[in-house]
Amino acid sequence: MGKKSKRNSGPKPGSNRAAKLEQRRLAREADVAAPTRPFAGLAAECDLVALREFVPSALVELPVRDADKPVTAATVLPGAVAALVRDEAGAAGRYVGLQVQASTADPGADLGTAVVWAQAAQPGTSLTFADPPADGPRLADVLVADARPKISVHQDFDWWIPEGVEAAPDIAASVQQANMAIMPSARVEADGVDAAWWVDAGERAHLRWVRPEDEDALMLALARLQAASGLHLGEGSRFAGSFRTHGLLVPVFDLDREKHPDEWAEPIVELGRRLAEALAVDAPLTSAELRARDGLRGRQVTLR
Repeated sequence: MGKKSKRNSGPKPGSNRAAKLEQRRLAREADVAAPTRPFAGLAAECDLVALREFVPSALVELPVRDADKPVTAATVLPGAVAALVRDEAGAAGRYVGLQVQASTADPGADLGTAVVWAQAAQPGTSLTFADPPADGPRLADVLVADARPKISVHQDFDWWIPEGVEAAPDIAASVQQANMAIMPSARVEADGVDAAWWVDAGERAHLRWVRPEDEDALMLALARLQAASGLHLGEGSRFAGSFRTHGLLVPVFDLDREKHPDEWAEPIVELGRRLAEALAVDAPLTSAELRARDGLRGRQVTLR
């Protein structure tokens, strides 16, 4: 008579391995349930994506529904915490972080939870990780959706230290270290242009333009422009590629770094006009446009 097989169908119930497998299963389910566009429905969707993904230092005055308890969103807070409240001249300075050390698969829920926490917390406290409950608020639930918030771009992290406060040596050292690593950045301001971000990366400057259109529709429009030699920002620029993040497509351009960010405003407006025309075309891609699309897809990167 043969020996019984020692193999079993899974880990022993209650074991550490069983617990880890359950955590992985829940994480996979959360990934599936997470919305593709976590900031959809907000007028600031594209800028929020930019601030969360690649802008170094900026503050956003969030249009919270409870205006008596204002909240500022920061690209990153000290320690990359989810939120903190500090005493600022006798008033509570409430902050939530966009670039955090830990997050769930739904940043909209994370930020909604962080905003609610910040509005109730006392000065001197911080929230390391936003752990949103299943029925908790999302960011769209606590903001005025159609309001466009004021964005302040900084070239350092000195705002980490409240005005008039002498920072502890370790905090001062952290600020100095962060300042040394920052790259000069700017939000290009122009009529009809949102979420076009310039950065000086050293040898060249870049423009990353977070677009609100459906990803597939925008890719077709980019392909039409590429085939017609219209995918550029004029002299001193070239299309570098694109990346996908939070359900949006972000075209990226290499730029002549000798030009001031404001000098690119008019070319961006003109590119926006060409894109609008290409988006309005309702016809199959030509053979040249199909080749252009395949080339653009080959240079595309997905961040999340």
